[in-house]
Amino acid sequence: MRLDVLDHEHRLRVRMFFSFAELTSRVPMSDVPKTLLYRPEFLGTPLLDLSAEMMRGPSFWTAGEREYMAMFTAQLQQCPFCVESHTEMIKIASNGEIDAADPGSARPELTAVLALLEKVTTTPDDVSAADIPQGVGREAVLDALHVNLIWNVVNRLANAFGFQLGSEEQLLKGTKSLHRFGYRFPGFLTGPTNGTTTGERHSRLARNLRTTVFEAPGKTDPATRRAAATGELSDAPWASYAAKVRDSSFRVTDTDIADLKSAGLSEDEIFEITAAAAVGAALRSLDAGLRAVPHA
Repeated sequence: MRLDVLDHEHRLRVRMFFSFAELTSRVPMSDVPKTLLYRPEFLGTPLLDLSAEMMRGPSFWTAGEREYMAMFTAQLQQCPFCVESHTEMIKIASNGEIDAADPGSARPELTAVLALLEKVTTTPDDVSAADIPQGVGREAVLDALHVNLIWNVVNRLANAFGFQLGSEEQLLKGTKSLHRFGYRFPGFLTGPTNGTTTGERHSRLARNLRTTVFEAPGKTDPATRRAAATGELSDAPWASYAAKVRDSSFRVTDTDIADLKSAGLSEDEIFEITAAAAVGAALRSLDAGLRAVPHA
């Protein structure tokens, strides 16, 4: 982990939860909950709400197929941590029926929608109605785009913050636990979301993420976070770093983080700028897909 605050500065209730989980599982806590439960009101709560609904809520897609989408997105983002994690999750969620090396082992609709997810992730400006797969219902396409949204955020965070898997045992126990609890954490750890509770589920969940990251109080002002998401302030000391998070997060290094600290940024400011850049890029992909989906 490249930020000390994500290792050591959680609230007391979170530290106690981590200690209990590590004691009972006998493996270290994964970098994912460390990140999402650090100041969850800023990022983690709306992202976890989105994940629980899209990864394990009612859907045309099976849990195993959604895990395949997550792994596929991680491959596009060149995120080895997430590729390995979701490869294991595919085995668990599909009861071994889907081969992570072969999308054809799932229904043909999965193969069809993966082409859309690749395009919204890699070339969002080129997405058009012609890219919407035939024979896949509108609601199923929306679900797939929102699964892709989640992991386009998390992959960038994992790459930028240097997520690592400590051992095979940590991978196996962590993925089993995540599957068992359906991407949910106890409410006393996450707290209530700052976003709206009304509206259609896709738009509501994405809007909560957008609102919380770009409008909630923080160590950086909302205008700075919006600029990190879009690249508007190209002369800011963090501009090149934010661009790297948006466009090639797998290239972020320890030196990039050290340079930001040398420029006077606190770890909390780096955390917020990274989250804003990751969410901004992911929402750009989502919005490209939504524009191409026919209205009901």
